[in-house]
Amino acid sequence: MSEHATPTVGREWQLTSRPSGWPTPENFALVEAPVRQPGPGEILVRNAYLSVDPYMRGRMNDVKSYVPPFQLGKAMDGGAVGYVVASEAEGFQVGDAVLHGLGWREYATLGAAHAVKVDPELAPLSYYLGALGMPGLTAYAGLLEVAAFKEGDTVFVSGAAGAVGSLVGQIARLKGAARVIGSAGSAEKVAKLVDGYGFDAAFNYKDGPVREQLEKAAPEGIDVYFDNVGGDHLEAAISTLNAHGRVTLCGAIAQYNDTTAPVGPRNLAMAIGKRLQLRGMLVNDHTELQPQFVAEVGGWLRDGKLTYDETVVDGVEHTAEAFIGLLRGDNTGKMVVRLAS
Repeated sequence: MSEHATPTVGREWQLTSRPSGWPTPENFALVEAPVRQPGPGEILVRNAYLSVDPYMRGRMNDVKSYVPPFQLGKAMDGGAVGYVVASEAEGFQVGDAVLHGLGWREYATLGAAHAVKVDPELAPLSYYLGALGMPGLTAYAGLLEVAAFKEGDTVFVSGAAGAVGSLVGQIARLKGAARVIGSAGSAEKVAKLVDGYGFDAAFNYKDGPVREQLEKAAPEGIDVYFDNVGGDHLEAAISTLNAHGRVTLCGAIAQYNDTTAPVGPRNLAMAIGKRLQLRGMLVNDHTELQPQFVAEVGGWLRDGKLTYDETVVDGVEHTAEAFIGLLRGDNTGKMVVRLAS
């Protein structure tokens, strides 16, 4: 990678206005900006892949949350992998592949302490944004630690064809679930869950009430619900969970773009009699699991026991489009943007 001259300008995406409801292309602008050369302890990275993720929608609102909002007229950020093109940091050389948090741009200058070296020989580079990255660790920690999954559990996953959900279902299967059920938003995705990922049952939430479809798929109830959707899915899961059931509250994509009050769950009182545990999770609380996670999931990928899908969009100029498409459910598996090499 050292044959690339160090750049002086690069393109970056900025948020130009805050979306009301669904984001539109008019909320974003791709602009040229100077590329800062690295100072002591810093590296300059040419990004190869950028991640677009549902949580980014929340950062477009000017509200206090667990991650600060994007600033208008400033570069946005998010997961990215790329190659070091200049280094003033010990232990990082030109050509090293790294994972870092300054996506939504072609070039990133950052402190080496905020980058992690990754091995492109172990898995394709883009996998470090998905199966071996933040979505993978979310699935792994959210199921095994937060939901305290145990062999023989029946597991229901919403948003099951997405980057996190598709891995949750497969990890549950590999760890000895009695039954794995998923919901998704198209017939193609439902077929993929059963035929591609080995789910025992799956349904299209657009085909009828979620609760009715879930009860049919899980006649003996569920023990664990991994929630990526919220709303009617969470309400249906509360109804269907067995006593001492556990819920991992990971996301609520059903209401990210709502401008009105969310629908339910209206049956939360059932959690009392059933002694349910509903636990919110943030992946950054589980970084100590990273080495174990990469070793175990990397092994499953290598042995072909775990199927991983990506939806790849080509060109930095299509990043905002890819993000909007992700919120619409255009992706199967992880959505990434591939930059020209």
